[in-house]
Formats: sequence, C-alpha cells, structure tokens
Amino acid sequence: MRKTILTITAVASCATAAVLGQGSPAHAAVMTRSTAAHRAVSVLGDAGPSANTTMTFAVTVGALSITAPIASTLGAGNPGTTIGPTPLGQVTVTDNRAALNAGWTVTAASTDFTTGGSTSPETISASNVTYAPGPVAAGGTVTTTPTTITLSGTPQPVLTATGVVGDNTASWNPNMTITVPANAVGGTYTATLTHSVS
Repeated sequence: MRKTILTITAVASCATAAVLGQGSPAHAAVMTRSTAAHRAVSVLGDAGPSANTTMTFAVTVGALSITAPIASTLGAGNPGTTIGPTPLGQVTVTDNRAALNAGWTVTAASTDFTTGGSTSPETISASNVTYAPGPVAAGGTVTTTPTTITLSGTPQPVLTATGVVGDNTASWNPNMTITVPANAVGGTYTATLTHSVS
C-alpha cells in the first residue's frame, strides 16, 4: 500500500510541475518533492523481509585397518642355499579416518621358524629372512616410504605414510628372501609374521 501511494504522488507531482512551467520556484519545489518520492519508491522496492538459514552436514569417519595373507608358502631349498625372493602376497592398509595432515606406519615382526619338535637344531631364526616391500600402489592423498628389513621378533617399520589428507589406501606384495643355514635340519619350517599399523 505504501509503495502504491508514493508512486501516485510522484506522478501527480510531475504533472503539477508541468503546469507550473519550468524554471519557476514553484516548479523547482515540485520537482524536489517528486525526486524525493521516487527515491522513497526505490528504497522500498529494494528492501524486504529476509531470513537466514545456517546449513550443516557431516563427513563421517572410519578406522585405520590392515589385511595380509592368511598363509604363504615361500618355497624350498637345500641347506646352505638361498630361497627366494618369493612374493608373500598382497598386504593392504585402508585408512578411512578422513584425517587432515595425518600419517601411519606399518611394522612387521616374526617368530622364529621351527619344524618337528621345535628343538634348537629344528629352529631357523627369523633373522635369516629379509622382508622387502617392493613397489607400493597408493590411493588418495598420501606419500609412502617403504623400508627393507631383516625380520626379528621386534616390530620394525616396513612402510611409512606421510602427508595424509582424507581417506587413502596402500597395497604392496613384499618379497621374502631366506638364507638357509648350512646345518639346517630337513623339514617344513613355520613361523608367524605379524603386520601392524598405527
């Protein structure tokens, strides 16, 4: 209603100005009122009720996990020879933490290899085995650094990830090389290799 009334007033003022004639004081006064009316119309036309809504959504996060082969046969060799390098099978880290500037490290540790009754002559130390990560296939924003190690019962880093942003993955197939002692007893030797990620 206010906008309509002002528009009519402005038109009437312009018509009155035309009757009074240009250049007269009365003409100037009418034109001033007309201009003010038009400005009022413009201001009212631009302004209006408004309402702001703050919108949110969540990016869900998961866990850091690792998978490795359940079992792996590394080959065979005579005493005093070398077995391998033999691929262990694919190891994969899945990082679903959706973190910013994060990182993770994979370690590997192994028990000694034993056969028969696990006596001293029937035991081959884990230190006779070399673990070489080899090429790493990474996904997401992550920089990976592999490290070749000699296995032991103490966890040692084999793959380090830095510069992690968001979800990421890394997969590799490590090569295992075994130095069979010259005095090794015949048999099938078994050990447990444990990968951990943190």
